[in-house]
Amino acid sequence: MSDLSTQLKQAVADKTLLESSRKNIQALLDRSENPLYRQSIEELANTENWEELNNRFFRTIAFGTGGLRGKTIGATVTSAEQGKPQPLDRPQFPCVGTNAMNEYNISRATQGLAAYLKEWFKKEGLTACPKVCISYDTRHFSTEFAELVAKVLVENGCDALLFESPRSTPELSFAVRMHGASAGINLTASHNPPQYNGYKVYFNDGAQVVEPHATGIIDKVNAVESEVYEPLPENQRGKRVVLGAETDEAYMERLKTLVLDPELVRKESRLKIVYTPLHGTGAVIIKPMLQRLGFKCITVPEQEIQDGRFPTVKAPNPEYPEALSMGIALAEKENADLVVATDPDDDRMGIAARDAKGKLQLLTGNQIGSLMAWYRTNRYFELGVLSEKNRAHAVIIKTFVTTDLQKAIAKKFGVHCVETLTGFKYIGEKLGKYERGIPENLRRHYTALSEAETRALRLEHSFFYIFGGEESYGYSGSDFVRDKDGNSAVVMFAEVAAYAKSVDKTLPELLDEIYRNFGFYLERSESLTYDGAEGAAKIQKLVNSYATQPPKSMDGAAVQKIQNFAKEDIHDSEGDLIPKESMLIMEIEGDIRIAVRPSGTEPKIKYYLFGSETPKAGENLEEVKSRVAGRMERLWQWLKTDVDTRLAS
Repeated sequence: MSDLSTQLKQAVADKTLLESSRKNIQALLDRSENPLYRQSIEELANTENWEELNNRFFRTIAFGTGGLRGKTIGATVTSAEQGKPQPLDRPQFPCVGTNAMNEYNISRATQGLAAYLKEWFKKEGLTACPKVCISYDTRHFSTEFAELVAKVLVENGCDALLFESPRSTPELSFAVRMHGASAGINLTASHNPPQYNGYKVYFNDGAQVVEPHATGIIDKVNAVESEVYEPLPENQRGKRVVLGAETDEAYMERLKTLVLDPELVRKESRLKIVYTPLHGTGAVIIKPMLQRLGFKCITVPEQEIQDGRFPTVKAPNPEYPEALSMGIALAEKENADLVVATDPDDDRMGIAARDAKGKLQLLTGNQIGSLMAWYRTNRYFELGVLSEKNRAHAVIIKTFVTTDLQKAIAKKFGVHCVETLTGFKYIGEKLGKYERGIPENLRRHYTALSEAETRALRLEHSFFYIFGGEESYGYSGSDFVRDKDGNSAVVMFAEVAAYAKSVDKTLPELLDEIYRNFGFYLERSESLTYDGAEGAAKIQKLVNSYATQPPKSMDGAAVQKIQNFAKEDIHDSEGDLIPKESMLIMEIEGDIRIAVRPSGTEPKIKYYLFGSETPKAGENLEEVKSRVAGRMERLWQWLKTDVDTRLAS
């Protein structure tokens, strides 16, 4: 180590290596005997690739409230990591580093989670062995990471319920509840580029962990210094269980209950849908589900292949138009009505729908969510499920950075609307609260009750969840899954499309009708990406700048109100205190709202622009759209110039 130590110290003196990187490298080598670590570090040091070492070691990847996310493949792949040739041209071993997704951090996280669960069981007086459901997507190293997680859990005294092959994030959430598990782990980085992977943690309610469990788990993980541990004796270990078709079928039976008007769906089964899972997990459930409901489902064959390289797209994100291009091409060939795409872990959904001229038009996440929010609320009233008598017990949930059109829809129908921070864990937390609002003797076997039975209980004693979503293409329409659900979203949106077809409207025409009735709302989401250690410093500088020197005007319009979610005590419409988060929301003259927040999962700072205008009687809707869009464009250009000024100061 002496030669390497000298190299690292000299690099710090030369200001090419951060002192934090040097300390983390030293700590990793001191705590592990894995030769791969030393070989990779020495190779990067000998080639003076200090930028790569800084990016890998400037910090220890933080186990946050959602788990872990980071690179499994570095910008530079060392010869030791490359190893022997692997399928899909993948390195044999994941990226070495404390700020990377690899065996070191996966093992530490799992040891910490197991320790927390066993301690929690003891406090609750539970004598059974904690059991954890495990799923994984199609990304590089997901299978190996899932196997490692199962091994660590079993050897640390927990049962591991591992899916037999890749499954979606929402099915994991469902499985946790179905099997009465203590927690769930999903190995996925959602829609991130191929070189990333992640580790998402769920608690026994099927939702991502929130307080107080989040801090408890984080503390346990942070206390684990090495991936090396002493396995428990055989008689104290957990067992390994394989999950598969039985869980799939139970989940699909619940998905069927999301269809509000089965007769309508049967009549409009001529609706032709092109579907692409973007090389991910979605086709496992969505393809047979659409066929079971009677829809004509055509998949994009090249993108149905599970492949962690995501070779046919620049990024496997249904938010991006390019990701739907192959689906659109196939839809044109097959004269399909709709193109649907889901991301690798199948919790987000993107849509392209034909307009009045027959052209396939991409819908935004806000538009997709608003169509479902309107349809489901309206149809529940038409069916008599909701009424004047019980509507105060119905709720739509949206995030602060999701369109206010959904708030307007809720207000006009007289149902409740709650806003949460970004992250479906907060919507999941609300669903847990509504379940607990039912008297304990009536909810004792809640997960075994039918949807109709739980809905009746919630409408009488608590809040019935109509719909919820995020602007970033994540949606949910029930509480049997406590996370955003691409499978549910496809089922729900297919019904909206069937309804539009039944009344001889295109989906864009139906959306325009909603605008005329509720007001025109336009949103624009932008982000600026800053990679690596240097990028993280830039993002933090912008966050600090907005907090200490917020703008007094924007694009010539006065800032009328500022909410700083990191410093202020802000309560939602139910009176619950919003957790502190780095986000600023500014309201300016002319019904304009701007939100700024650093991403919790990507090296980005995000900007959300909101504009609205109520069309006057007889006014051309297209003119209203043009006015609001023009203002959004000017405001974004102003914001970019302001960013440059803040970074230069």
